[in-house]
Amino acid sequence: MSPRSVLAVLYDGMQSLDLTGPVEVFAAVSHFPGRTPYEIRTASPDGRPVRTGSGLTLVPDGSLEDERPGPGTTLLVPGGRYGDFDARLTAWLRAHGGGAQRLVSVCTGGLLLAEAGLLDGRRATTHWSACEQMARDHPRVAVEPDPIYVRDGSVATSAGVTAGIDLALALVEEDHGRQVALSIARHLVVFLRRPGNQAQFSAQLAAQTALREPLREVQHWITEHPGEDLGVEALAARAGLSPRHFARAFQAETGVTPGRYVQHVRVEHARRLLEDSGEGVAQIARACGYGTPEALRRAFVKTLGQPPAEYRRRFGR
Repeated sequence: MSPRSVLAVLYDGMQSLDLTGPVEVFAAVSHFPGRTPYEIRTASPDGRPVRTGSGLTLVPDGSLEDERPGPGTTLLVPGGRYGDFDARLTAWLRAHGGGAQRLVSVCTGGLLLAEAGLLDGRRATTHWSACEQMARDHPRVAVEPDPIYVRDGSVATSAGVTAGIDLALALVEEDHGRQVALSIARHLVVFLRRPGNQAQFSAQLAAQTALREPLREVQHWITEHPGEDLGVEALAARAGLSPRHFARAFQAETGVTPGRYVQHVRVEHARRLLEDSGEGVAQIARACGYGTPEALRRAFVKTLGQPPAEYRRRFGR
């Protein structure tokens, strides 16, 4: 294989987007003059077509029995229904997966790597719904349930589905530079390279939707007006409830406190402004309800592990 090659593993029951999302990112490098494109190959345990969990049939380039990933190869393992993994695939990964220069999994593909013993002694993540199972079945793996992807040396594991695109963009940036990764992200219309330590859920996904209409309206109001007064008293008044009743009901129905929900919404809004606008940090702080750059900085460091200026340098246009 070429110095920059990607070998993607196919198997029955795999999730197609776990494969096609990262592959589209890697394939896009070929559109940049002067950049060495990745040689992308696919292989299944016996070289035969596989049927994905959604019913699509994929035809591999060859058989895993003929593949020996080595230096220069990124081995990509997509996820699928846990418990349905082909024993031949686990055996092949155990025998040959460690030879790849980079070992990458998407979603529950991390469970395949764990079963093959390739995550022992390493930090790793997987789809949020499978993190508990990974920790229980593979106690030698240091499972991190929150990040969208985790890099530990030559091994990189990502959370569910679209997180594989974020990880692939990070790998392309590593190989070809920031501007190439930025251009590919824009072409695919995705947020550029969400940092790996970003939570798997946005505030809206992490929290449940409230059952009662007044509380749902408050959730929408928070999202659309992050710069407004979003204290408990103001939000309670909007819902027509006492502050104490509102705080208790909001947490009971959404699973998070009002303050935590507001914090996540404001950080997400600030992150988008830092990525896409030319506004200064002070302006962004005010627009997101933080008031001062220092308050915004504290929130960013706590949530994303880096200050706003560094985030903009890495992920801004």
